[in-house]
Amino acid sequence: MTRKKGKQLNWGVERRYEFIEFRLFWQGRINRGDLMDAFGVSTQQASLDLNAYIDQAKRNLVYDKSLRTYLRGKQFKPKYLKPDAEEYFAQLRAVDQGLVSAEQSWISVFPGFGATPTPARGVAPETLRDVLAAIRLPAALQVTYQSMSRPEPNARWIEPHALAFDGFRWHARAFCQNDQVFKDFLLSRIVEVGDQGPVTSDPGSDDAWHTDVLLEIGPHPDLSDNQRRAIEMDYGMEAGHAQIVVRRALLFYALKSLGLDTDPAARKPQDQQIVLLNRDILLGVA
Repeated sequence: MTRKKGKQLNWGVERRYEFIEFRLFWQGRINRGDLMDAFGVSTQQASLDLNAYIDQAKRNLVYDKSLRTYLRGKQFKPKYLKPDAEEYFAQLRAVDQGLVSAEQSWISVFPGFGATPTPARGVAPETLRDVLAAIRLPAALQVTYQSMSRPEPNARWIEPHALAFDGFRWHARAFCQNDQVFKDFLLSRIVEVGDQGPVTSDPGSDDAWHTDVLLEIGPHPDLSDNQRRAIEMDYGMEAGHAQIVVRRALLFYALKSLGLDTDPAARKPQDQQIVLLNRDILLGVA
Protein backbone atom coordinates (compact mmCIF):
# COMPACT_ATOMS: atom_id res chain seq x y z
CA MET A 1 0.00 0.00 0.00
CA THR A 2 1.11 3.56 -0.58
CA ARG A 3 1.65 5.43 2.66
CA LYS A 4 1.69 9.10 3.42
CA LYS A 5 4.51 10.36 5.59
CA GLY A 6 3.45 11.11 9.15
CA LYS A 7 4.75 10.94 12.68
CA GLN A 8 6.65 7.79 13.63
CA LEU A 9 4.36 4.98 14.74
CA ASN A 10 4.71 1.31 15.47
CA TRP A 11 4.63 -0.37 12.03
CA GLY A 12 1.74 -2.67 12.97
CA VAL A 13 -0.37 0.21 14.28
CA GLU A 14 0.34 2.34 11.22
CA ARG A 15 -0.56 -0.59 8.99
CA ARG A 16 -3.92 -0.94 10.72
CA TYR A 17 -4.59 2.81 10.41
CA GLU A 18 -3.78 2.51 6.72
CA PHE A 19 -6.24 -0.38 6.46
CA ILE A 20 -8.94 1.71 8.15
CA GLU A 21 -8.46 4.44 5.55
CA PHE A 22 -8.36 1.92 2.71
CA ARG A 23 -11.75 0.54 3.69
CA LEU A 24 -13.20 4.01 4.29
CA PHE A 25 -11.96 5.39 0.97
CA TRP A 26 -12.82 2.44 -1.29
CA GLN A 27 -15.82 0.93 0.46
CA GLY A 28 -17.09 3.75 2.64
CA ARG A 29 -17.23 1.82 5.90
CA ILE A 30 -15.18 0.06 8.58
CA ASN A 31 -15.89 -1.80 11.82
CA ARG A 32 -14.05 -3.76 14.48
CA GLY A 33 -14.72 -7.07 12.75
CA ASP A 34 -12.87 -5.88 9.67
CA LEU A 35 -9.71 -5.23 11.69
CA MET A 36 -10.08 -8.51 13.56
CA ASP A 37 -10.42 -10.51 10.34
CA ALA A 38 -7.60 -8.74 8.49
CA PHE A 39 -5.00 -8.68 11.29
CA GLY A 40 -6.11 -11.35 13.74
CA VAL A 41 -6.30 -8.86 16.61
CA SER A 42 -8.66 -9.13 19.58
CA THR A 43 -11.93 -7.25 19.92
CA GLN A 44 -10.28 -5.03 22.53
CA GLN A 45 -7.33 -4.19 20.25
CA ALA A 46 -9.64 -3.45 17.32
CA SER A 47 -11.62 -1.05 19.51
CA LEU A 48 -8.43 0.60 20.72
CA ASP A 49 -7.23 1.07 17.14
CA LEU A 50 -10.50 2.62 16.00
CA ASN A 51 -10.73 4.92 19.01
CA ALA A 52 -7.10 6.02 18.65
CA TYR A 53 -7.66 6.71 14.95
CA ILE A 54 -10.83 8.68 15.67
CA ASP A 55 -8.94 10.84 18.19
CA GLN A 56 -6.65 12.10 15.44
CA ALA A 57 -9.06 12.12 12.49
CA LYS A 58 -12.54 12.78 13.87
CA ARG A 59 -13.94 14.08 10.58
CA ASN A 60 -12.89 11.02 8.64
CA LEU A 61 -15.63 8.73 9.94
CA VAL A 62 -18.99 8.80 11.67
CA TYR A 63 -20.74 6.01 13.53
CA ASP A 64 -24.07 4.79 12.12
CA LYS A 65 -26.09 3.24 14.96
CA SER A 66 -28.56 1.51 12.66
CA LEU A 67 -25.81 -0.18 10.62
CA ARG A 68 -23.53 -0.55 13.66
CA THR A 69 -20.53 0.48 11.62
CA TYR A 70 -18.39 3.53 10.92
CA LEU A 71 -19.04 5.33 7.64
CA ARG A 72 -16.74 7.61 5.67
CA GLY A 73 -17.18 11.22 6.73
CA LYS A 74 -18.07 13.88 4.18
CA GLN A 75 -14.79 15.66 4.99
CA PHE A 76 -12.70 12.50 4.78
CA LYS A 77 -9.01 13.21 4.19
CA PRO A 78 -6.58 10.28 4.56
CA LYS A 79 -3.56 10.66 6.82
CA TYR A 80 -1.83 7.31 6.26
CA LEU A 81 -2.99 6.20 2.82
CA LYS A 82 -2.36 7.76 -0.56
CA PRO A 83 -5.28 6.36 -2.60
CA ASP A 84 -4.04 4.80 -5.81
CA ALA A 85 -6.31 3.27 -8.46
CA GLU A 86 -3.42 1.14 -9.76
CA GLU A 87 -2.99 -0.47 -6.34
CA TYR A 88 -6.68 -1.29 -6.20
CA PHE A 89 -6.52 -2.82 -9.69
CA ALA A 90 -3.41 -4.77 -8.67
CA GLN A 91 -5.31 -6.36 -5.80
CA LEU A 92 -8.15 -7.33 -8.12
CA ARG A 93 -5.70 -8.91 -10.57
CA ALA A 94 -3.83 -10.72 -7.79
CA VAL A 95 -7.07 -12.32 -6.59
CA ASP A 96 -8.23 -13.06 -10.15
CA GLN A 97 -4.94 -14.81 -10.95
CA GLY A 98 -4.92 -16.77 -7.71
CA LEU A 99 -1.79 -15.08 -6.38
CA VAL A 100 -3.62 -14.19 -3.16
CA SER A 101 -6.93 -15.33 -1.75
CA ALA A 102 -9.89 -13.00 -1.44
CA GLU A 103 -9.45 -13.18 2.35
CA GLN A 104 -5.87 -11.91 2.08
CA SER A 105 -6.90 -8.87 0.06
CA TRP A 106 -7.90 -5.64 1.78
CA ILE A 107 -10.95 -5.52 -0.49
CA SER A 108 -13.98 -7.10 1.17
CA VAL A 109 -16.71 -6.30 -1.37
CA PHE A 110 -15.50 -7.24 -4.83
CA PRO A 111 -17.02 -5.78 -7.98
CA GLY A 112 -17.62 -8.11 -10.88
CA PHE A 113 -14.27 -8.27 -12.65
CA GLY A 114 -12.16 -10.33 -15.01
CA ALA A 115 -8.90 -10.18 -16.93
CA THR A 116 -7.38 -11.70 -20.01
CA PRO A 117 -5.59 -14.94 -19.06
CA THR A 118 -1.84 -14.88 -18.48
CA PRO A 119 0.00 -18.08 -19.47
CA ALA A 120 2.08 -19.75 -16.78
CA ARG A 121 5.64 -18.46 -16.93
CA GLY A 122 7.25 -21.83 -16.28
CA VAL A 123 10.00 -20.67 -13.93
CA ALA A 124 11.22 -23.47 -11.67
CA PRO A 125 11.40 -22.26 -8.06
CA GLU A 126 14.82 -23.92 -7.70
CA THR A 127 16.11 -21.89 -10.64
CA LEU A 128 14.86 -18.64 -9.12
CA ARG A 129 16.32 -19.62 -5.74
CA ASP A 130 19.77 -20.24 -7.25
CA VAL A 131 19.71 -17.01 -9.27
CA LEU A 132 18.70 -15.02 -6.19
CA ALA A 133 21.54 -16.62 -4.21
CA ALA A 134 24.01 -15.65 -6.95
CA ILE A 135 22.76 -12.06 -6.87
CA ARG A 136 23.15 -11.87 -3.09
CA LEU A 137 26.65 -13.34 -2.81
CA PRO A 138 27.54 -12.32 -5.61
CA ALA A 139 28.58 -15.37 -7.63
CA ALA A 140 28.70 -16.67 -11.16
CA LEU A 141 26.46 -19.57 -12.15
CA GLN A 142 27.11 -22.33 -14.63
CA VAL A 143 23.79 -22.81 -16.45
CA THR A 144 22.45 -24.79 -19.34
CA TYR A 145 20.43 -22.33 -21.38
CA GLN A 146 18.09 -22.73 -24.35
CA SER A 147 18.50 -19.71 -26.61
CA MET A 148 16.69 -19.10 -29.89
CA SER A 149 19.97 -18.75 -31.76
CA ARG A 150 20.92 -22.41 -31.20
CA PRO A 151 18.89 -25.59 -31.79
CA GLU A 152 20.12 -27.24 -28.57
CA PRO A 153 20.71 -25.95 -25.03
CA ASN A 154 24.30 -24.94 -24.34
CA ALA A 155 26.35 -24.41 -21.19
CA ARG A 156 27.52 -20.95 -20.19
CA TRP A 157 28.64 -18.98 -17.16
CA ILE A 158 26.49 -16.02 -16.17
CA GLU A 159 26.80 -13.48 -13.37
CA PRO A 160 23.27 -12.36 -12.36
CA HIS A 161 22.92 -9.00 -10.65
CA ALA A 162 19.20 -8.15 -11.04
CA LEU A 163 15.79 -9.42 -12.11
CA ALA A 164 13.78 -7.82 -14.91
CA PHE A 165 10.13 -8.17 -15.94
CA ASP A 166 9.12 -7.34 -19.49
CA GLY A 167 5.37 -7.30 -18.77
CA PHE A 168 5.05 -10.98 -19.63
CA ARG A 169 8.19 -12.91 -18.64
CA TRP A 170 10.91 -12.72 -15.99
CA HIS A 171 14.58 -12.34 -16.90
CA ALA A 172 17.89 -12.44 -15.06
CA ARG A 173 20.04 -9.44 -15.95
CA ALA A 174 23.54 -10.85 -15.99
CA PHE A 175 27.06 -10.61 -17.35
CA CYS A 176 27.68 -13.45 -19.80
CA GLN A 177 31.22 -14.74 -19.44
CA ASN A 178 30.97 -16.55 -22.78
CA ASP A 179 30.06 -13.42 -24.77
CA GLN A 180 31.66 -10.87 -22.41
CA VAL A 181 28.57 -8.63 -22.38
CA PHE A 182 25.66 -7.84 -20.09
CA LYS A 183 22.40 -9.29 -21.39
CA ASP A 184 19.03 -10.73 -20.38
CA PHE A 185 18.42 -14.42 -19.74
CA LEU A 186 14.86 -15.72 -19.52
CA LEU A 187 14.51 -17.62 -16.28
CA SER A 188 12.13 -20.08 -17.92
CA ARG A 189 14.83 -21.04 -20.47
CA ILE A 190 17.42 -21.97 -17.87
CA VAL A 191 17.27 -25.75 -18.22
CA GLU A 192 19.73 -26.55 -15.45
CA VAL A 193 21.84 -24.73 -12.85
CA GLY A 194 25.26 -26.12 -12.03
CA ASP A 195 28.21 -24.91 -9.99
CA GLN A 196 28.92 -21.48 -8.56
CA GLY A 197 32.08 -19.58 -9.39
CA PRO A 198 33.77 -16.21 -8.86
CA VAL A 199 32.42 -13.10 -10.56
CA THR A 200 34.54 -11.31 -13.12
CA SER A 201 32.46 -8.17 -13.71
CA ASP A 202 31.17 -5.14 -11.83
CA PRO A 203 27.36 -4.72 -12.03
CA GLY A 204 27.96 -0.99 -11.89
CA SER A 205 29.48 -1.19 -15.37
CA ASP A 206 26.19 -2.43 -16.86
CA ASP A 207 25.50 0.97 -18.42
CA ALA A 208 22.29 -0.08 -20.15
CA TRP A 209 20.84 -1.22 -16.83
CA HIS A 210 21.82 1.89 -14.91
CA THR A 211 20.87 4.41 -17.62
CA ASP A 212 17.30 5.69 -17.91
CA VAL A 213 15.76 6.85 -21.17
CA LEU A 214 12.65 8.95 -21.59
CA LEU A 215 9.74 7.92 -23.80
CA GLU A 216 7.55 10.84 -24.84
CA ILE A 217 4.21 9.66 -26.16
CA GLY A 218 1.23 11.48 -27.62
CA PRO A 219 -2.04 10.69 -29.41
CA HIS A 220 -1.77 9.71 -33.06
CA PRO A 221 -1.97 13.01 -34.98
CA ASP A 222 -4.51 11.60 -37.47
CA LEU A 223 -7.13 10.96 -34.80
CA SER A 224 -10.02 13.39 -34.42
CA ASP A 225 -9.95 16.01 -31.68
CA ASN A 226 -12.35 13.99 -29.54
CA GLN A 227 -10.40 10.78 -30.11
CA ARG A 228 -7.16 12.49 -29.14
CA ARG A 229 -8.73 13.79 -25.94
CA ALA A 230 -9.87 10.25 -25.12
CA ILE A 231 -6.32 8.92 -25.59
CA GLU A 232 -4.95 11.75 -23.45
CA MET A 233 -7.26 10.65 -20.64
CA ASP A 234 -6.35 6.97 -21.14
CA TYR A 235 -2.65 7.67 -20.62
CA GLY A 236 -2.88 10.57 -18.18
CA MET A 237 -1.39 12.99 -20.71
CA GLU A 238 -1.03 16.70 -20.15
CA ALA A 239 -0.90 19.15 -23.06
CA GLY A 240 -0.99 16.25 -25.50
CA HIS A 241 1.92 14.22 -24.21
CA ALA A 242 3.12 11.98 -21.39
CA GLN A 243 6.57 10.87 -20.31
CA ILE A 244 7.59 7.34 -19.37
CA VAL A 245 10.97 6.58 -17.82
CA VAL A 246 12.48 3.17 -18.57
CA ARG A 247 15.87 1.54 -18.18
CA ARG A 248 17.73 1.47 -21.48
CA ALA A 249 18.18 -2.28 -21.02
CA LEU A 250 14.38 -2.66 -21.05
CA LEU A 251 13.68 -0.21 -23.87
CA PHE A 252 12.98 -2.94 -26.43
CA TYR A 253 10.36 -4.56 -24.19
CA ALA A 254 8.75 -1.22 -23.32
CA LEU A 255 8.37 -0.21 -26.97
CA LYS A 256 6.97 -3.62 -27.85
CA SER A 257 4.40 -3.64 -25.04
CA LEU A 258 3.19 -0.15 -26.05
CA GLY A 259 3.00 -1.07 -29.73
CA LEU A 260 5.68 1.50 -30.54
CA ASP A 261 8.26 -0.90 -31.98
CA THR A 262 7.00 -0.51 -35.56
CA ASP A 263 6.45 2.39 -37.94
CA PRO A 264 3.19 4.10 -36.87
CA ALA A 265 2.28 4.55 -40.53
CA ALA A 266 1.94 0.77 -40.86
CA ARG A 267 -1.29 0.74 -38.82
CA LYS A 268 -4.55 2.68 -38.81
CA PRO A 269 -4.61 5.62 -36.35
CA GLN A 270 -7.50 3.97 -34.47
CA ASP A 271 -5.31 0.88 -33.98
CA GLN A 272 -2.02 2.66 -33.28
CA GLN A 273 -3.62 5.34 -31.04
CA ILE A 274 -0.31 6.61 -29.59
CA VAL A 275 2.95 7.62 -31.24
CA LEU A 276 6.48 8.15 -29.99
CA LEU A 277 7.19 11.87 -30.09
CA ASN A 278 10.94 11.48 -29.59
CA ARG A 279 11.32 8.49 -31.90
CA ASP A 280 14.44 9.81 -33.69
CA ILE A 281 16.24 10.38 -30.39
CA LEU A 282 15.35 6.94 -29.04
CA LEU A 283 16.39 5.19 -32.22
CA GLY A 284 19.81 6.71 -31.69
CA VAL A 285 19.83 5.52 -28.07
CA ALA A 286 18.76 2.02 -29.07
